[in-house]
Amino acid sequence: MKKHDDIARRLLGQPYAALDEQSKKVTRHVAGRRHIAKNTALAQDEKISAGQRAADAVARFGGSWTFILLFGVVLVVWVGMNSVLLARLGEPSFDPYPYILLNLVLSMLAAIQAPIMLMSQNRQAEKDRYNAEHDYEVNLKAELEIMLLHEKVDLLREGQWGELLAIQKEQLRLLGSLIERQN
Repeated sequence: MKKHDDIARRLLGQPYAALDEQSKKVTRHVAGRRHIAKNTALAQDEKISAGQRAADAVARFGGSWTFILLFGVVLVVWVGMNSVLLARLGEPSFDPYPYILLNLVLSMLAAIQAPIMLMSQNRQAEKDRYNAEHDYEVNLKAELEIMLLHEKVDLLREGQWGELLAIQKEQLRLLGSLIERQN
């Protein structure tokens, strides 16, 4: 816990206890030198119910060109059958103009399809929020790791400067002794 608090104070400027849950999670991963990235699509697909899968399938099909074209064909066939074909055959049409039965079918389809698509959109928004939170955690961890690397590079550079100064002093001392020997 001391390591967590040290990292939090040094890199985030706050004690570990004052951090939000995401920052605490990232701090624990940094302290333990564990990765935090994961495939969020797999994690989310494991928790999906049969109803959610069905809602996604309906939304996927209901929002496609295939659905629009198929629906257009059904409407043309319905109107054509009731206005032209059955009249030519001398049969009474089952839904004459103004197509009240067709309007009823379309209204029922819309009444069922709209909430299913909304359920799918809500689930997608939930997935997007989860992905955004995970992206934040990964970015925060990357930022903290970069800060730690900067600290290490700075320490190395300071150590090298000290060594270089010591070497330079030794070289000056040796040059000074060479000059004294020549005189």
